[in-house]
Amino acid sequence: MSTPVRKLSPRSGAELLVKSLEEQGIEYVFGIPGAKIDKVFDALLDSKIKTVVCRHEQNAAFIAGGIGRMTGRAGVALVTSGPGCSNLVTGLATANSEGDPVVAIGGAVSVADRLKQLHQSMDTVSLFRPITKFSAEIDSSQSISEVVANAFRAAESGRPGAAFISAPKDIMVGPANGDVLTPARPDKLGAADAESITAAARLINAAEQPVILLGLLASQRCTTDAVRRLLTRVRVPVVCTYQGAGVVSRELFDQFGGRIGLFHNQPADQLLDAADLVVTVGYDPIECEPSLWNAGKRRPLIHIDVLRCDIDNEYQPQIELIGDIAATIHALSEEIDRPITTPNSILDNIAQERITFGQRAAAMNGVPIHPMRLVHELQNLLSDDMTLCLDMGSFHIWLARYLYSFRARQVLMTNGQQTLGVGLPWAIAACLVRPREKVISISGDGGFLFSAMELETAVRLKCNLVQLVWIDGSYDMVRFQQVSKYGRASGVDFGPVDTVKFAESFGAKGLRIDAPDQISSTIKKALNMEGPVVIGIPVDYSDNRQLMNIVHPEALN
Repeated sequence: MSTPVRKLSPRSGAELLVKSLEEQGIEYVFGIPGAKIDKVFDALLDSKIKTVVCRHEQNAAFIAGGIGRMTGRAGVALVTSGPGCSNLVTGLATANSEGDPVVAIGGAVSVADRLKQLHQSMDTVSLFRPITKFSAEIDSSQSISEVVANAFRAAESGRPGAAFISAPKDIMVGPANGDVLTPARPDKLGAADAESITAAARLINAAEQPVILLGLLASQRCTTDAVRRLLTRVRVPVVCTYQGAGVVSRELFDQFGGRIGLFHNQPADQLLDAADLVVTVGYDPIECEPSLWNAGKRRPLIHIDVLRCDIDNEYQPQIELIGDIAATIHALSEEIDRPITTPNSILDNIAQERITFGQRAAAMNGVPIHPMRLVHELQNLLSDDMTLCLDMGSFHIWLARYLYSFRARQVLMTNGQQTLGVGLPWAIAACLVRPREKVISISGDGGFLFSAMELETAVRLKCNLVQLVWIDGSYDMVRFQQVSKYGRASGVDFGPVDTVKFAESFGAKGLRIDAPDQISSTIKKALNMEGPVVIGIPVDYSDNRQLMNIVHPEALN
């Protein structure tokens, strides 16, 4: 008896979409299914891509963004229509602001129904256009791979960011015989114009007190290497935004003046104020607006980036070096000829303040625990094989100012949108892309509950991460600024949550730190446990109002 010949059905739109993702090299897709996108989830079963079901679409975008930040390759979120898409807004806006490459795919009603008021109908392309680099609908089977390829190229090129693809149900279910056009790689740029590089070198050579300001794109791997070679050769003071953390190596730490952001009151601001030339590298104003560090100044600025700057009343560079940043810095370094910088008294004072901070922090034994002591203990624990993911809140300011790292993108911070809830999702991403590293996430008790439902996802994925929750019972970053402005606070207090029982209810482990002498031993214990561990830490935020003032360690209680 002959075996019947199995007739192959035409490839569906969903299968072509998934094949395009496979060829792009995508390893994970994060999201939540629904009727308008279920054909894509079904096609994923027959692919090499791992599907990670999340507990909220916003967190799916956060995890994808974390992968984008750490790898430079776009992470992928996949959600259904209507609220499935609208729940992505905060995640994609955050990624776009932070320079994290993400491609999000959202289900949609059939093309013929897109103008009708049907169940979960929504003009998502228009919704996402203002907060992404690319937003488009797949309107035919022939355009599936075209849209995917262009989305990835947009997300990963230039200043990376978010891209959104609307995938109508009928096109995903229907047949598709188009070509796979991925992998699509980001644009390859050369160095900036040679004449402009020569002019910039001339300005740097003539300056008496130049300062280099590093932004987000300075922390890309190849750019970090170029920046370090430049600093070794030029030996001028350097500062960075929060997103530039880790670019300056241990060997160059004596040139580092610290980070700027939020308030103009840091040692790094003193260096910038004294500079007669500022060279920005991979800097975007959303990281720290020019009005905070350049208001009223008339000194020349040199802008090194992949994009032209937006002209601002307080930011009008004399020279813009536009092109591949690493290549531009290499070329610029060859033309800089200036003597080794003489000792800088501001840098000397900054170095002494670091010593003073450590001494005072180590002696803080009060309960609840002062942020300085927590920063000090974390600094001692932070090793090169560790990733630290920071949520947003008062704790974020203490860590951004006083905790140092010497590896780019080792400490992940948010400042573009200052988004609550990113810490735990980023930690999940770190566990997936850096499985050999120890991962710590830090949140306040306000921000933690914005994404705490993903503890179940972390448990399911067997993520070895430690989530620290600094507990004070309020949205304190708002509180201390309200009190400073109005003498009182409004709308910032909330009730307690037992973090130990909360963690255990998800299948994670829960611990507490109630005294300073428990910090190091408890965190080390947690790092050696299998699976997610949540540690609750009551903190003393009584000094937080001073974060808005010029703070010296000896002035803190």
